[in-house]
Amino acid sequence: MDNVQQVKTNSQKKLSDFLFILWAGGAALLSYSLVYALRKPYTAAGFDGLEAFGMDYKVVVTIAQILGYVLSKFIGIKLISELKRENRMKFILISIVLAEASLILFGLLPAPYNIGAMFLNGLSLGCMWGIIFSFIEGRRMTDILASLLGVSMVISSGTAKSAGLFVMDTLNISEFWMAALIGGIALPILALLGYSLNRLPQPTAEDIAMKSKRETLNGKQRWDIFKNFMPFLTLLFIANVVLTILRDIKEDFLVKIIDVSQYSSWMFAQVDSVVTIIILVIFGLMVFIRSNLKALSILLGLIIISMVVMAVVSFGYEQLQLNAIVWLFIQSLCLYLAFLTFQTIFFDRFIACFKIRGNVGFFIAMNDFLGYTGTVIVLAVKEFFSPDINWTAFYNLMAGYVGVICFVAFVCSFIYLHQRYRRENYGKTGVFRKKEEEKEVPDFVY
Repeated sequence: MDNVQQVKTNSQKKLSDFLFILWAGGAALLSYSLVYALRKPYTAAGFDGLEAFGMDYKVVVTIAQILGYVLSKFIGIKLISELKRENRMKFILISIVLAEASLILFGLLPAPYNIGAMFLNGLSLGCMWGIIFSFIEGRRMTDILASLLGVSMVISSGTAKSAGLFVMDTLNISEFWMAALIGGIALPILALLGYSLNRLPQPTAEDIAMKSKRETLNGKQRWDIFKNFMPFLTLLFIANVVLTILRDIKEDFLVKIIDVSQYSSWMFAQVDSVVTIIILVIFGLMVFIRSNLKALSILLGLIIISMVVMAVVSFGYEQLQLNAIVWLFIQSLCLYLAFLTFQTIFFDRFIACFKIRGNVGFFIAMNDFLGYTGTVIVLAVKEFFSPDINWTAFYNLMAGYVGVICFVAFVCSFIYLHQRYRRENYGKTGVFRKKEEEKEVPDFVY
């Protein structure tokens, strides 16, 4: 009888976990996909022939939006770290309303005066990733939930471009108004999804035992964490700066990097869908790895390999003569596997591995602030010193060097991670020292 009851209990638990994944993971995935609908459709427009302040108009618009995004990320280092659960929904509503209002202003105002509207758009949406992630971090199922949220960033980038091209080419909406139309459709749905996330139950005792309790962080606590892991975090922040720069250039200027005229407007979405499925499977499988150290090691190993592949394909672009679709697939897979690792499950596992009192929002906001600052600097330097650059050559050269830099940084991070873990858990005796808070952790079975 006991065995029958145990089987019934396990079945109910699996069903409960599955329904929770559908609820939390689905809401997170769709939420950030719609954030992209408020932020990225304009990248499908070429704005050919337009200039602003002596520079390419699209470059100026992109810089303006990223500047707003950078400022928002800087604010987010404090805001996301300290924001309490009861204030998240209010923040989401304010952010998305301001974002849509800015897109309407972008259509209403003549160029180049509408550039400021894109600054407001970036400013209003910069904290959305951290806010959405705060609903799902610190849970037994965070690896799966975060992977669903993370892949939304991959598939949504291509989908936003494809939607923008569709609206302009099929509905004959101007390149200045198409973003407002797409954003207007996304806004009410995003508000409902935000409400759904806000109704998620708090982490259970099991969640806290396995992933540690997540807490808000004041300024002193944030600085103490950084000082404690300074070599490790510095390497990761540097690597993420160059990864973010490369990702932004790929997303915002892909229509200039490859000739899209010979492909369907939904080609971007199709390529990103395949990349999404692969990354979803990889990240989802992490939930079966109970050891946080082992999970971190596997993630670092995968992105080290991806950086080698990206560097080889980029530096060997002329020699390999790859089809544009194959080239785009390899670039997207290698880049997003590395980028999304640190946007999703890596720091959640890092906090759990070393029993850090804090939350993921601090690490992600810091990463993003530094990364987007780097994007602005690179675009500004490029525009002032090489305004007529060949975008294909420029991207491949940058991707090659990013691969090399990240390879070195991640190998060093891997070594530090294991040395630090061994020092804290084994000490000089070589005997594992189990921490007090780990002694009562149950042996969970997924």
